[in-house]
Amino acid sequence: MSDLPYEIIIGLEVHVQLQTATKLFCRCSTRFGAEPNTQTCPVCIGLPGSLPVMNREAFQLALKTAVALNCQIPRFTKWDRKQYYYPDLPKGYQISQFDLPMSQHGWLEISDSKGAFEPKKVRILRAHLEEDAGKSMHDEAAGKADSRIDLNRTGTPLLEIVSEPDMRSPLEARAYLTELKLLLTYLGVSDCNMQEGSLRVDANINLHLDTPQGRVATPIVEVKNMNSFRAVERAMAFEAVRQYDVWRDTGIALGAPGGHKTTRGWDDQAQVTRPQRQKEESSDYRYFPDPDLVPVIVTDQQCQAVRAGLGELPAALRNRLAAEYGIDAYDADVMVNQGRAFVDYYTALVEGSGDAKRASNWMQQDVLRTLNERNLPITEFPVSAASLAELLKLVQQGDLDTSRARDVFNAMVASGISVAQAMQSLGIETVDHVALADLCRELLAAHPSVVADVRAGKEKAIGALIGQAKKRNPNANPNQVRECCLQLIRDM
Repeated sequence: MSDLPYEIIIGLEVHVQLQTATKLFCRCSTRFGAEPNTQTCPVCIGLPGSLPVMNREAFQLALKTAVALNCQIPRFTKWDRKQYYYPDLPKGYQISQFDLPMSQHGWLEISDSKGAFEPKKVRILRAHLEEDAGKSMHDEAAGKADSRIDLNRTGTPLLEIVSEPDMRSPLEARAYLTELKLLLTYLGVSDCNMQEGSLRVDANINLHLDTPQGRVATPIVEVKNMNSFRAVERAMAFEAVRQYDVWRDTGIALGAPGGHKTTRGWDDQAQVTRPQRQKEESSDYRYFPDPDLVPVIVTDQQCQAVRAGLGELPAALRNRLAAEYGIDAYDADVMVNQGRAFVDYYTALVEGSGDAKRASNWMQQDVLRTLNERNLPITEFPVSAASLAELLKLVQQGDLDTSRARDVFNAMVASGISVAQAMQSLGIETVDHVALADLCRELLAAHPSVVADVRAGKEKAIGALIGQAKKRNPNANPNQVRECCLQLIRDM
């Protein structure tokens, strides 16, 4: 139960650039990073007489996403013109969808592996296709303070995913975005690169408060210009406090004079939101059906085929890892969040080593650390799952302690060599059990006080002998030394 004097209400609008080679209604490339205004044509810049033609692949990717989000798929959907003027919108309108979107009324389940909030389903109001606008490039840094327009993005296919206002904290909002991005990457419908604009988030937030006069709500604020999920979380936390302070000072609530919706921008450097403009209503856009595009009919067979081809999605994969391998929810979450290829490597490692927990620890610590240090995907990792499984078996059998195994692992990573070659290069040999027993007898004979302490119930005293055993034979396994010494003392 929250101790805050208000309830936070958050809904999110996510614009996802679909991973197509060409734009939504023309054949211009969607490649990122080209010289400004080099990926345009009469269709995407709206020259008179040009006619749009729908990109079938874009619609298929949108349909795949909508099905994965448990949305209802209407059998009939159409295109609409959203009228507004802005310099980066040369046509004066955006082709979008209004009253008959291609999907609606779905849900996405979110949770927190650390238990910060209870699992919940966030309802999806709609997911619809639309074309992107261009990009305004501002040049304050050079001192000229001029602006230029790049129309390369104009016409790029976007899927706008609009949630219901079901999130009740900034943490839930971040969890929703994290889960949504993970789902989109597993589906392969978008690269979700926020730095390149492939995934953009607008947040709607207001507060509900209980007063002596009854329950009231602060005016809804749409927050823009958030370039990371962390920024979304911070912006929502700031905006909740700001709205409460404004309400406490003014008493303005929805339906009251001055209680209109507004748009604010997030200033990441100052960590505050700043006013931009009054928020538009749908009537301001003067939607009407696009006369140049035919409606789209979706059949039951198409939906069934898409559903059958989805594969194992992140939520199901987490549950399977926990159920089949006995790892906890947090470990499953960490690995699934790294992507399907990472999980495939882990499952192969478990099959080869037979130790799911040890494999999980090595994946999250040594493997993931190495990938991050070298900026590599798991598909380019120089140690195969079979080779790492061989190394883990030596640890499990007691032939290598964890410290020496990490030395072997680092040598394998550095040179791409096998376990045996790495051990040979490091001078590591398996210690014969007879030789180990002889070494332990010598140590016990030289340290009768340790024997006396162990017999008095102080088994930790054996620790003093382990370092000496390692000096005598660097290949001696500390655990084996400990067990051998304890057994010899019991047998005395």
